[in-house]
Amino acid sequence: MNFFTLIKKDAHTHARRGTITTPHGQVPSPFFMPVATTATVKTMSSVDILDIDSPILLSNTYHLYLRPGLDIMEAAGGLHKFMNWNRPILTDSGGYQAFSLTKFRKITDEGVKFRSHIDGSLHMFTPEKVIDIQRVLGSDMVMPLDECSPYPCERRKALRGLKRTTMWAKQSKEHFHKTGMYAAGQRLFAIVQGSTYEDLRRQSMQELLELDLDAYAIGGVSVGETTTEMFEALDWTVHHLPKDKPRYFMGIGLPEQIVRAVGLGIDMFDCSIPTRYGRHGSAFTSRGKLNIGNAEFTKDFRPLDEACECHVCKNYTRAYIRHLLNLNEITGVRLMSFHNVYFYVKLMERIRAAIEQDRYAQFTKDFMDAYASN
Repeated sequence: MNFFTLIKKDAHTHARRGTITTPHGQVPSPFFMPVATTATVKTMSSVDILDIDSPILLSNTYHLYLRPGLDIMEAAGGLHKFMNWNRPILTDSGGYQAFSLTKFRKITDEGVKFRSHIDGSLHMFTPEKVIDIQRVLGSDMVMPLDECSPYPCERRKALRGLKRTTMWAKQSKEHFHKTGMYAAGQRLFAIVQGSTYEDLRRQSMQELLELDLDAYAIGGVSVGETTTEMFEALDWTVHHLPKDKPRYFMGIGLPEQIVRAVGLGIDMFDCSIPTRYGRHGSAFTSRGKLNIGNAEFTKDFRPLDEACECHVCKNYTRAYIRHLLNLNEITGVRLMSFHNVYFYVKLMERIRAAIEQDRYAQFTKDFMDAYASN
């Protein structure tokens, strides 16, 4: 099975059009992964996500390991069957959550020891254990344990995290193949670290390239740094990554960030922004972001986005959704989330069409002009 096929490169930018093939189907790239942290995209069902026609979801190793637990996941037959989703899934390693969500965590070369944010119970994530969890989950794309540097980060700490990330990637690869996960069709990513230091980013990338893993992610971004620093970290690495393997910009982002990153050669994105912003009343539209909670929308009987074809925009008005949100009605959150996820999925479809037609530069200009017009 050829995991990644590069179909076309845009004539005027670094944007790429490709296809990822997994045991659960193909994913056209570039693509965005709605975040189903605990085996659900918040307020949405798997049927909703199918209606939107998202080709893939992302879920979280840390959260699923704690609840419902591996015994239930294994009894269910894996994550796909558990959540009734027959398309591809990527699972992240859970390392970032183990580092950030718990009051107690201790990171050593062995792994990360942490207390559950739910009940305080003590757990240990090693590179091998994280791989084993994702074997039980049955995810198509597997992320190894890495040490994500915070922001700001001292150089010596960033270097230490880089070295651990490389060491853990080696251990992960060995365990991944030894347990038959590659033979089963699962694919393992590497994660480039190095914080905001150019030489460390390049060092991390070179060390990981020697491991020849199935895909490469740029991690340690969207952790508090400026947008300028985020894209510097991308620029230092993306053009040196293998052309025949997927490139994943982890944890971003806003629509304008995605459009920009695609133009630099990124294939994969994920972020909780569509549903998180939706829960707080922000709708993404072709004319920019709207805060539907504002009083100006009280008697606005237009759809959230007049250019949108989702069932929310076809059937409900800004005034009605604002009313629901002001009453804390869950239906309001659900409608906002559906629209925002739909917006992201359809944005990626437009991006792929622009690349195929060698007009990505013009698409970027047109999108940015319209998006900033609000």
